Amino acid sequence: MYGDNDDLDTKFPNRPSIVHKTLPFHTLFTELFDPLLDTQKKNRPTGPRRHKGPSGHSNLSPHEARRNIIERYIARWRKAVGNDFYPAMRLMIPEKDRDRAMYGLKEKAIAKIIIKITKIDKDSDDAKQMVNWKLPGQLHKAATSTAGDFAGRCYEVLSKRPIRSEVGSMSIAEVNNSLDQLSQVGAEEAQAKIFQRFYRRMNPEEMTWLIRIILRQMKIGATEKTILDIWHPDAEALFNISSSLRRVCWELYDPKTRLDGDDTGITLMQCFQPQLAAFQPKVGSFDKLVAKLKPEADDDAFWIEEKLDGERMQLHMIEDPSAPGGKTFGFWSRKAKDYAYLYGKHFEGEEAGALTRFIKGAFHKNVRNIILDGEMITWDMDIDKMVGFGTLKTAALSEKENQSDSKTGQRPLFRVFDCLYFNDTLLTPYTLRDRRSALQSAVKGVHRRLEVHKYIEAHSHTEIEPELRKVVETSSEGLVLKNPRSMYRLNDRNDDWIKVKPEYMSEFGESLDCVVIGGYFGSGHRGGVHSSFLCGLLLNKKAKEGDPDYGKCWSFFKVGGGFSREDYAAIRGRTEGKWKDWDPQRPPPLIELGGHHENRQYERPDQYIHPSDSVVLECKAASVEASDKFRMGVTLRFPRFKKLRTDKRWDQALSHEEFLEIRNNVEREVDEKEKEFKIEQSRRKKARTTKKPLVVAGTTDTIITPYAGPESKLFDGLSFYIMTDQIHPTKKPKAELEALVKANGGKIVQRDSADNKLVIVADKRLVKVSSLEKRDTCNIVKPVWIHDCIRQNEVDVDAIPYTLPFEANRHMFYLLDKDVDEYENRVDEYGDSYERDIADVDEMRAILNGMPKKFDNRNQFNSQAFLQQLEDHSRSMAHLKNYMFSNMKVAFEDEGEDDLEMQMARNYIRFGGGVVADVDDEEGVTHVVVGGEGSGKGKGTGRIGGLARTVGVKWVERCWKEGTRVDEERFQWG
Repeated sequence: MYGDNDDLDTKFPNRPSIVHKTLPFHTLFTELFDPLLDTQKKNRPTGPRRHKGPSGHSNLSPHEARRNIIERYIARWRKAVGNDFYPAMRLMIPEKDRDRAMYGLKEKAIAKIIIKITKIDKDSDDAKQMVNWKLPGQLHKAATSTAGDFAGRCYEVLSKRPIRSEVGSMSIAEVNNSLDQLSQVGAEEAQAKIFQRFYRRMNPEEMTWLIRIILRQMKIGATEKTILDIWHPDAEALFNISSSLRRVCWELYDPKTRLDGDDTGITLMQCFQPQLAAFQPKVGSFDKLVAKLKPEADDDAFWIEEKLDGERMQLHMIEDPSAPGGKTFGFWSRKAKDYAYLYGKHFEGEEAGALTRFIKGAFHKNVRNIILDGEMITWDMDIDKMVGFGTLKTAALSEKENQSDSKTGQRPLFRVFDCLYFNDTLLTPYTLRDRRSALQSAVKGVHRRLEVHKYIEAHSHTEIEPELRKVVETSSEGLVLKNPRSMYRLNDRNDDWIKVKPEYMSEFGESLDCVVIGGYFGSGHRGGVHSSFLCGLLLNKKAKEGDPDYGKCWSFFKVGGGFSREDYAAIRGRTEGKWKDWDPQRPPPLIELGGHHENRQYERPDQYIHPSDSVVLECKAASVEASDKFRMGVTLRFPRFKKLRTDKRWDQALSHEEFLEIRNNVEREVDEKEKEFKIEQSRRKKARTTKKPLVVAGTTDTIITPYAGPESKLFDGLSFYIMTDQIHPTKKPKAELEALVKANGGKIVQRDSADNKLVIVADKRLVKVSSLEKRDTCNIVKPVWIHDCIRQNEVDVDAIPYTLPFEANRHMFYLLDKDVDEYENRVDEYGDSYERDIADVDEMRAILNGMPKKFDNRNQFNSQAFLQQLEDHSRSMAHLKNYMFSNMKVAFEDEGEDDLEMQMARNYIRFGGGVVADVDDEEGVTHVVVGGEGSGKGKGTGRIGGLARTVGVKWVERCWKEGTRVDEERFQWG
């Protein structure tokens, strides 16, 4: 079942064996996928009717129910098959299976194969419904409901002509073997034979799930993190450093066997899951972003890097005397795709690729082995600039044949921004500042082949906006802010790295009025209607009716963001009945797409509309970038809809000539600003920096934070495993808690163990915390215990430092049954501790309010914690009205108490989760609302500056009516 068993036996000598035949394939959906989907409150993906289990309803939360379902299936597998769970795991989370090659099959290709094996007439309604799966059904209501769900559309067709009505006989092992064969063939005829085998031995429901597995679009209601954590407590950690489900299943088949610390670090020539930058919403001010980077009193520096438009790539290099040039390379993308075939395995010889043949001088002579993290971008040597990501593969293939090191054309360039392994030393526990020092000492670089990515060290939030404006003017992606005091966290997206894109802050781009020439049907809840539009530029405005160029358009950009329901309805009302299906064999002569000269049709719409029957959209964008996907040869970066221009006819939309004029004006302004910028920069004095000693994050005893209090040996001899941020009574990040412990003599570890001096701390019930609770082997302490110990130590000035005994209600997040009585007896009947002074007025009030009632252990609902948990589990309440204005702080023009319209707007903002600023409160204001016709101009708004948007009160009313935040510029005041 696994191919070359001898090779696998060498790599995995202790791998588990399959004792009995694997379970039938149908058990995956009858016992796992369907029950998991039943736990979701939202509607499940369209498909066959679900099987109802014998247990009926339960009082378990959806999360607990999902865990129970997965645990039951794993337990059944162990009992019936053995400990080798890999065959099932790769079908449960196929998007993470790196050991099987891609199938090279998309929806339309699968549709054609199904049409062939079921012998359906290709011109029949069923055949057309599958091929055009995004389109709504014209004749059947069911087909309308499955628009955008390809697997659901296939089920409708297959259920009408099944070979089997009952579940089939294929085992999971047989399905895996057939899928391995499918991944190795490329011809449609060979693929059809394998699908024919599936069709004969599976019923329609099994075929539906098989198609989802092939497309790697499961959506079963449980993430890979949940599944991996249930399989083994260390499974996610091992997957993060190896990207291999095979290793996870074969090395961690025994839940009682734990990984050693040395086994959880990245390894040479093994792909790992990289750290990612956090997304940030519109927060209104840059100082809030800087605060997230956790500046310290004696070190407030943060780094600003340009965000690159390329492909995240990791480079591994090891010494290999047998290799041409003495070194062997490995290249992997963020999704663990092996790119050594393209960028090269050696410096010389047949396997020297598009990059390695040119970088022999990039490393210092003392470098034996190294792992670099960076971005592979495309560099155009003729203009000496970075170009769009879409050109990378073409440039790499071309450069692979470049034997002469030509100095022209486009080439791949590897920009390195981190060093994670150097000469047998793992660097991920070290600070970013120290990893950069190691990078500088290891890599010399080769001009426009492999370069160290530059950064700016900043100390104030005021330094961000000039850099952001600069990168936008040069058509770049944006910025990344980094905390130089942070360690590298595998497969984690946290506030140590923060993306800052133009749209997150303010719109710097141009607004353009363009005619709609095409429409694209959406998928999912937007299936069956146009969700995005193709806009074009008029080729010749002066052409008259009857001329060949009259109404002719070139494709320019595709826009799908910023539309409200009212906008979609308005466009639909003005264009209904005028759309025509796009025929690739006979494209409309008035519309030219990208690839026109090569007889190609890039970004082909599902339907088109004659420009004279169409509408004009006003759209904004951050910048313009080169792209061969559109006929113009350029397109808009981050296009977003602003409004429907009902005041403009189609022939008043932007033309080719007018766009070129606008672009030239913008480029001229950029040149002038660049000159001003260089003059200003030359006048600045360079800030002095002092070289800091090498520091390993989480191990130094010299960390000082504003929250640490006096340095002490309070926690001397204790180890702390801090699993989550603090939620109660105030929010504090995990890193701050770790620094607090270190400042008071404690040791930080990153996993649990049997050490009786280990204190496990958590304040949120994440997956890994729930897994620990399920084992029921240790207590879990709330972060407030750390603060209570430090506070008590400060009060008892002359006493020997000691830690407080745990209190059941205040200190314990999870408490073993055997310790309940002991811990509850540490407080009196009203909850007042015998050992600890009352912390604050709130605790005193709570104790007094509890008298004379018996102390009880009820957990009070905390809305902030609840919302935080929703975000942690990839859920959001942004679609609810009482959450729509979150992350906004709004100042109102002073119109007096009698202005009912303004008073209602204030109430809308408050009810929608926003904050109404006080009269003298300017900090962090994101919007300023003026009433009526702006009669109060100057009375209440002049005090607000920065990036705050000034809008009329009608904007608030329209947002409330729509149930979503609409574009502000339609209501711009002033």
